[in-house]
Amino acid sequence: MITHHPSLLRPPILTRRVGVLGRRPTLHSLLSATVASARPSTPPLRLRPVRAAASRVGGDGGKGAAPPRALGAALLDFASSNFLPLALVSGVILGLLDPNLGCLAHKYSLSKYSTFGIFVISGLTLRTKELGAALEAWPAGLYGLASILLFTPFLAQFIMQLQLFPREFITGLAMFCCMPTTLSSGVTLTQLVGGNSALALAITVVSNLLGIIFVPLCLAMYIGAGAGVSLPTEQLFRSLVTRLLIPLIIGKVAREASKGIADFVDGNRQGFSVASAVLLSLVPWIQASTSCSVSFQCHDVADLVTS
Repeated sequence: MITHHPSLLRPPILTRRVGVLGRRPTLHSLLSATVASARPSTPPLRLRPVRAAASRVGGDGGKGAAPPRALGAALLDFASSNFLPLALVSGVILGLLDPNLGCLAHKYSLSKYSTFGIFVISGLTLRTKELGAALEAWPAGLYGLASILLFTPFLAQFIMQLQLFPREFITGLAMFCCMPTTLSSGVTLTQLVGGNSALALAITVVSNLLGIIFVPLCLAMYIGAGAGVSLPTEQLFRSLVTRLLIPLIIGKVAREASKGIADFVDGNRQGFSVASAVLLSLVPWIQASTSCSVSFQCHDVADLVTS
């Protein structure tokens, strides 16, 4: 018994394309059927594992994650970037822990030789073109001299009005305002930060030389003659020449006389900056040692009196 219509049992070749039955095959249809039968079957798609690729791709765009820096290298970078403050703090700590060695250095005036060495290094590292840059920055130089020799001493009269005890502290603070800039620390700090070291050197030299004239006038004007302050002008001038001008000239002449010295200094400027910072750290080391020694002597005297 037939349960299906005979038309439903026609072979699949007749149902491959709609509208093929009942029509004459054309050349285009024959070529299409031939190409379709000759075309290779498409292989099935496969998913490639991405686990290995994901392990190679980092947060830096596939270049691989950088290994963590060693602790020693990080500490060395920090010490090289902050060598001067570390040297100054270390000098103070060493002076407080063991003042005997610092007192011995003070006995032989080691701080004078350290200042001499700092200005020799300043002369060695001073390029001629930096002198031209210092001359071009003359407005900044005039501002620095005016603030050191005029504006800061003007504040001394207001400090003298403070009602603090002991009065010697107030007098010393007012005298500090009347003093010119320090000899070595300003130049060293400017060199370490990469500033205009020639301008800093010029301000230091000129302000200290003019300070021989301005400091006595400022002390008499703002503090008063009754403060009991006198300055040995001749001795101060001789000290500035021997500790500032002569070493600076020696370093500069040595640089200009030998190209080998100039090339060596230019190739090791970082090392010379470190040496200058070490020489500068001798000053707080000696001061802390002498202050600590005086403090201990005062405590010993007080113990003897009370006993």
